[in-house]
Amino acid sequence: MKIVVIGGSGLIGKKLVSKLREHEHEAIAASRSSGVNAVTGEGLAEVLVGVQVVVDVTSSPSFEDGAVLEFFSKSTQNLLAAEANAGVGHHIAISIVGVDRIPDSGYMRAKVAQEQLIQSAAIPYTILRATQFFEFIETIIAQFPTDGQTVHLPPALIQPIWSEDVVDALVEITLGVPVNDIIDVGGPERFRFEEITRQFLSATQDTRQVVVDSHARYFGASLSDQLVPEGNSRIGSTRFEDWLNRSISSKSALNYHC
Repeated sequence: MKIVVIGGSGLIGKKLVSKLREHEHEAIAASRSSGVNAVTGEGLAEVLVGVQVVVDVTSSPSFEDGAVLEFFSKSTQNLLAAEANAGVGHHIAISIVGVDRIPDSGYMRAKVAQEQLIQSAAIPYTILRATQFFEFIETIIAQFPTDGQTVHLPPALIQPIWSEDVVDALVEITLGVPVNDIIDVGGPERFRFEEITRQFLSATQDTRQVVVDSHARYFGASLSDQLVPEGNSRIGSTRFEDWLNRSISSKSALNYHC
C-alpha cells in the first residue's frame, strides 16, 4: 500500500513512517522540508500520485487564534481537494481528546474546524483523537501558574498516553478500513492534574508543591470538563510510571556519558 504521512518529520510522523515501512508498505514522509506544503498546496498533487491513504499528523507552528485557524483550515481544504483529484480512499487525521469541550481555546476551535471539514468531505475518513502525550507532561506543568514554590492546577482528570501507543493505533487504523467516525485513544490510567504533577515533580526531584485551583487555566483556557476518552475509544498499554522511570534513566545515562 502507498501511504503519505503529512507532517512526516515530526514526533508522531517519523515513528509512523518507520513502523509502516516495517510492515513493508510504501510510506512517504511529506513535509515542508521535502517540498510539500499543505497550507499553500505546494507539492501535494505530485506526492499523492498512486496513494491509497493519507495520514495528517501536522501541528500548527503558531498558537495565535487567527493563525492556527488559518493553518488547519487551509491545509485541510488543500489536502482534501488534492486527495479527491488523486483518488485517495482514506483520509486519517490526528486530533485531541476533549477538543470540543474547551470552546474558549483558539487552538481547540481550530481543530474542531478541521474535523468538520473532514466530516463534510466526500472522502472516507477516520479521526483519531489522542490524549496528552507523556512526552509533553513537563511542558503542560510549566504553563500552569506558579506562586513562588506552588503550582496551581485545575481539578480535572486527564488520561495521558505514550506517543508510541498513539503510533500503534495509527498504524492499525491506516492498514484498516475507514470508519467515518471519531475514535478516542488514551493511556491506561486516569489522573487528576495534581496527582500526575506530584508524581512527575517527585521523580525529577523538583521541590515545588501543588494545589488545586478551579481558576487555573489550561494553555489560557478555562478547563471545566475532563480530558479523558469517551465513547468509541482505545487504550494504550504503557503506564506513566514505567515511561517516566525509563525516561529519567535514559537522561541520567546520557548526562553521565556527556
